[in-house]
Amino acid sequence: MRQVIPRVDPAPSRLSYRFQRLMLTPVYRRLLRVGLPVLVVAGLCAGYLADEARRVALTDQIAEIRRQIETRPEFMVRLMAIDGASESVQADIHEIFPYDLPASSFDLDLPAIRTMLEELPAVAQANVRIRQGGVLAVEIAERQPVALWRTRDGIDVVDIEGESIASVTSRAARPDLPVMTGDGAAAHVAQALDILQAARPLGQDIRGLVRMGERRWDLVLHDGKRILLPEEEPVRALERVIVLNAAHDMLERDLVAIDMRIGARPTVRLSDYATEEWWRITSMTAGAN
Repeated sequence: MRQVIPRVDPAPSRLSYRFQRLMLTPVYRRLLRVGLPVLVVAGLCAGYLADEARRVALTDQIAEIRRQIETRPEFMVRLMAIDGASESVQADIHEIFPYDLPASSFDLDLPAIRTMLEELPAVAQANVRIRQGGVLAVEIAERQPVALWRTRDGIDVVDIEGESIASVTSRAARPDLPVMTGDGAAAHVAQALDILQAARPLGQDIRGLVRMGERRWDLVLHDGKRILLPEEEPVRALERVIVLNAAHDMLERDLVAIDMRIGARPTVRLSDYATEEWWRITSMTAGAN
């Protein structure tokens, strides 16, 4: 008899079929190719770092490697060069500088240093950078003093923006600077300087400017006479006073103030003695009539 060989079904089993279909899926292929090795490595690392002594040793080793890199000679800052600053400002910078040189450039926070320098009253702008050769270059633009501002607390030296630069004990300490006083005067320094510039043709010493009601200026002359300027266009009003003075010598007369607050009607305020004399002469004239 012929032996009957059973036929073998060439189709894969259900389990094999599902496995083959699963392996054809891109997600599972990437998971087996990439994800599984990553998980194995992560598991090994987690097992190694589970021991605290190993973690401490690894941390110390990383810190030592970083220290060796950061303290290499090419990364060390040994000197600080300051340009554009006066001796007093240089002394202030050295006093507040928060680092001890030499120091690694990785330890220097340049934006924080610049902000710290610009907080100095006399510094308008600062630029900080590290030059070759381990030099910390500091470039300073100082505020320029233009006036003295007398307040209840003392006398401040201010710049064109009204920022306080320093304090002085008396006007004699800075005789080259004009004096302002009054609330809000520091907010209008530029206008005050324009008024003082316009007052030069008067040919008299100027005692200073007084800010009145935080709205307008009074120009005070050396003998105490005042020119009351309006809130709007004070320079133009002062120029009218200069013209009137050139024509009538008003400032040589016995008066207290010239009121220019109403442009269409300038007013002259006489002193007490001049007022009494005027009334006396007026009375005599009226009696004679």
